[in-house]
Amino acid sequence: MDSRRLPNIDGVAAALVDGDGRVVGWTSAAEQLLGLSAAQVTGRPAADLLADGTGDARALGRRTGEVRLRTGDGTALEVAYQVLPLAGEHGEVRALVLATPADTVARRRQDEAFTRELFLQDRLGLAFFDTDLRLLRTNTHLLPYTGLPAHLAGHRLGDFLQPEDAAAAEAVLRGVLASGEPVVRAELPIRTLDDPGPAVVMEVQAFRLQAPDGTLIGVTALFGDVTELHRYRRRADVLHRATAAVGGSLSVVGTAEDLAGVLVPGLGGRAEVDIAEAVFTGDDPVPGADGRLAVRRTATAGPPGPDARPLGPLGDERLDGPAVAGPLSMSAPLHARGGPLGRVTVRRRAQEGPYEAEDLELLREIAARAALALDNARRYTREHRAAVGLQRSLLPPAETVVPAATTASVYRPTDTATGVGGDWFDVIPLSGARVALVAGDVVGHGLQASATMGRLRTAVRTLADLDLEPDELLVHLDDLVSQLVVEGSEEERERGVADPSGATCVYAVYDPVSGICQAASAGHPPPALVHPDGRVEYLAVNPGPPLGVGGLPFEAAECVLRAGSVLALYTDGLIEGGGSGGDLDEGMAQLAARLGEADLGGDLAAAGRAIVAEMSTAGLSDDVTLLLARLSPVPAADTAVWTIDADPSAVAGVREAATRTLEEWGLEALVFTTELVLSELVTNAIRYAGGPVVVRLIRSSVLTCEVSDPSATQPRMRRARLTDEGGRGLYLVAQLTERWGSRYTRGGKTIWAEQPLEPPPLSW
Repeated sequence: MDSRRLPNIDGVAAALVDGDGRVVGWTSAAEQLLGLSAAQVTGRPAADLLADGTGDARALGRRTGEVRLRTGDGTALEVAYQVLPLAGEHGEVRALVLATPADTVARRRQDEAFTRELFLQDRLGLAFFDTDLRLLRTNTHLLPYTGLPAHLAGHRLGDFLQPEDAAAAEAVLRGVLASGEPVVRAELPIRTLDDPGPAVVMEVQAFRLQAPDGTLIGVTALFGDVTELHRYRRRADVLHRATAAVGGSLSVVGTAEDLAGVLVPGLGGRAEVDIAEAVFTGDDPVPGADGRLAVRRTATAGPPGPDARPLGPLGDERLDGPAVAGPLSMSAPLHARGGPLGRVTVRRRAQEGPYEAEDLELLREIAARAALALDNARRYTREHRAAVGLQRSLLPPAETVVPAATTASVYRPTDTATGVGGDWFDVIPLSGARVALVAGDVVGHGLQASATMGRLRTAVRTLADLDLEPDELLVHLDDLVSQLVVEGSEEERERGVADPSGATCVYAVYDPVSGICQAASAGHPPPALVHPDGRVEYLAVNPGPPLGVGGLPFEAAECVLRAGSVLALYTDGLIEGGGSGGDLDEGMAQLAARLGEADLGGDLAAAGRAIVAEMSTAGLSDDVTLLLARLSPVPAADTAVWTIDADPSAVAGVREAATRTLEEWGLEALVFTTELVLSELVTNAIRYAGGPVVVRLIRSSVLTCEVSDPSATQPRMRRARLTDEGGRGLYLVAQLTERWGSRYTRGGKTIWAEQPLEPPPLSW
């Protein structure tokens, strides 16, 4: 080993200088620092190493300082040095000079100052843990609680924190040690063993510490108390969630349940919502003279206490008191638009700490917003009830019995915020024991759609009274809808009045004498026919355009139906819902299957309810209407038909034949009036229309007399003057019968008149 090379001193650059200022020893660290070997330096004056080359050994006479040295490549390097005097073997004076780059020394000084000041400040908590998560050093007590050890060094968090809080904090620190990934802004609840009350929320940043050689030293955590910020965020979150929750329903009960669900656990462990009974019917709650109202406990959340009351009526209570708060209970009124609607109460456990003024203010704000939502739900309930009432009043009874059919209907409005819609149906008795079956759908929902539906239903009934065939009736209805669209004002459109254009309708007429059914459709799904053997098919109706399109024809389909057949009319809400996914073909196939499986020979109403329930298990996207009609033909023995030529002498034969028929039917009491009616009608037909003339008697719920002739001229009833020789025929018919009228046929027209089977008693 070269005697001029000194052994390294912990990697520090060092030189040994004798009393004359010459270098007599040189470490390998010095060689690396300056790029000069021991051979190049030893024996030379130390002053030769100075960058300016003018100094001598006295330049190193100070114990510490900074100097610029010349390196092997000629550049200058500023170093910090320290001189350590040494005593030689023979009294020689020597010195050991240690050197480090000046910037390295500066950084070390900065690090030391930063670390020292960091542990001295008390604004930000600082804790240093070893690899076993024992505290080595901290700048302050971790919490403003009692129960902390006087000296924290050497303790684990579990020595003074609640077990679950200590476990949560150590899990975070252990994760940092294992992964090396720092944790930023982790919020941890902290409670001491001696004070298990409301937790302080600490925001923690943690990072791993390693030695220069990579050895794991521990983990450092920086922490600060963000309890108030956490409470503010929590309150803001509760307010946001409450606002969103209570605004999503137009149901009084649903709004109350949503409110209770947000308050627990947002503001406590138990919530109770009490609502005035009047709110549920859409009425304004009006307190009595003592300020009390009938109240119902509508919603609760959380475990009940020993004094909790169940859901249901609570009796008369006051709801207009101010918001109040106790240590563990708060209550606020639900008050909107000048009147009390209810009250909300929240409670919490003792270990959650007492309520603060900010909590009561938050509950008051939530109650105010919930009250507006409840009042909207109350108003909606009132409008919805009015809309449903209007629609129900515009629809026929759910079950009807007419000579040609027994009918049962099911109407189920969709469960949407817009309320009931424009679905409708009707069963219209016609002359000759016939019956018209109708189903329709107006685009839209709500009160306006119901009103538009009422207009269309009235129009159909008016047109049906003219005894028009289905395709002709739809033409007239289409013209009417087109006029309604044109006449609709701009104000109506701005108010959202339902547009009748786009409405659909199917109209079917069943003749129980001939068994013939005629049907036509304006953009509506075809009726389904269930045969007596259970086989199901859809009538081959070619659907025309929806109502209001105008200018396009409608086609009527005709088929013969057997006794016991059931005709099903429906709206598209039935075949678009359920499991069809909106596919009409799939929906119609499902409906056919349900109709085939249903017991349509028994309780028709129960069968209809079962079909709708099965078809709408996945919820309703549109109103659903189903009309079932079990058809009842008139037996052949209850009809009589005669065809005569246009000969006045044939009238007497008709009277005689009709008398015999009535006697066979046991209707002798109707012989006199029937002879008079037939005489007038047949005589008019022969005189004004010619022949052949067809006379028909039908016994059903009434006795119907029909006279058909080839003329399309509409008869008119007029009051004859005293000097007139004729003109009294139809007036006489109207006085003798309960109802009369005429209808056009493909071969001309038919005049008909109806008499009750039991004539009314004579009055004097």
